[in-house]
Amino acid sequence: FFNSLPCNCIRGSQVHQRLFFLRTLKKNQLSSAILVNFYRCAIESILTSCITVWYENCSATDCKALQRVVKTTQRITGTPLPAIEDIQRKRCLRRARSILKDSSHPDHRLFNLLSSGRRFRSLRTRTSRSRNSFFPTAVSLLNSGGAAVA
Repeated sequence: FFNSLPCNCIRGSQVHQRLFFLRTLKKNQLSSAILVNFYRCAIESILTSCITVWYENCSATDCKALQRVVKTTQRITGTPLPAIEDIQRKRCLRRARSILKDSSHPDHRLFNLLSSGRRFRSLRTRTSRSRNSFFPTAVSLLNSGGAAVA
């Protein structure tokens, strides 16, 4: 499983192969809208597959490599694109909100409101691996203003 993470794909050639196709499309003078569409379908989908699970445990070097691919794509397409970190935050919040809405979800119980009713109880973790997993990250994002608690 861990060999198929996007961090390892960058070291491999999957993303670079798709960048080659993006450059080829650019040479054939296609519009930037088509180039961005190709990026979102062929490159961003590889970079962000299961991003809520693995992103927090990536090393700084891996995060820079991921962002370097985005910057390269921005230069090729000539349009601004969202940073990988922004995509991760957005997807993490969306997933956490969907768990909060579904009381039958097995992990719904991990999101406990404090007595104030505005913030969620932080999850206690002993290791950095657990601290960097989805649930503590989601709780901290929800507490930092990403939640509209119903």
